[in-house]
Amino acid sequence: MKFNIVETIYSEKVKTVRLGTTGAGNQYGHEEVGKAVKLSGESAYVLCAAGDPIEGIVSSSNFAEQGTVDGFSIGGIISTGYKEVTFDGLQATPGTGAVAIGDYVLTGTVVAKGTALTAALKVTKATSQTPGAYKARVVSLGQAGTGAVGTVGTVELF
Repeated sequence: MKFNIVETIYSEKVKTVRLGTTGAGNQYGHEEVGKAVKLSGESAYVLCAAGDPIEGIVSSSNFAEQGTVDGFSIGGIISTGYKEVTFDGLQATPGTGAVAIGDYVLTGTVVAKGTALTAALKVTKATSQTPGAYKARVVSLGQAGTGAVGTVGTVELF
């Protein structure tokens, strides 16, 4: 049996924020749980695009139960801890290449808004290994131990 650091993100502090943008159909429901987000405006976060730094992970949405507040759905995000991810190669060439322990990663290939994740969030190795204000670093290559595209491992958000 092999020891690996595993996901702890849901035992971390949850921040209550506005999710999505105003306007019909722009709010985020339960389908967005587990996806990466970034700050977009006053108290609001939107889904990351491929190549964006990960500022948080959506942990919940009250949209189905509560509707909107000021035109936004309200939900929780988590921005620290360990998160299970799927490795998606290199930022410059998603789908090719491998990551290694200590590599900084960014949002990889994204799943469209309104579609729930069917696998762990995808991340790619950042072209620049000089991290910005928001960091996600590979701490485990998982059971495969290779960092190859499609394998599952763990990153630390800090």
